[in-house]
Amino acid sequence: MKRGERKNATGTVTKAKMDKTITVESERRYLHPRFKKYMRAKTRYKAHDENNEAREGDTVSIMETRPLSKTKRWRLVEVVKRARGADLS
Repeated sequence: MKRGERKNATGTVTKAKMDKTITVESERRYLHPRFKKYMRAKTRYKAHDENNEAREGDTVSIMETRPLSKTKRWRLVEVVKRARGADLS
């Protein structure tokens, strides 16, 4: 798979307590086929954060990558927006 064909996602960091790993939650809306009502679906990804730079509440951009562990298949590209009151230490 070429680098340009990899999937990208944007979401909010829900957990950042592991070393070099963050949990990112991405939310999408879809139209229910029968009831014609908009529904919300959440997907959680485990992403590799090499420098431990993301904190809980941050909005981040992640990219699909090779398997890094049993459940880790994504890596952090950038922190798009910092959470309010997030310390940078």
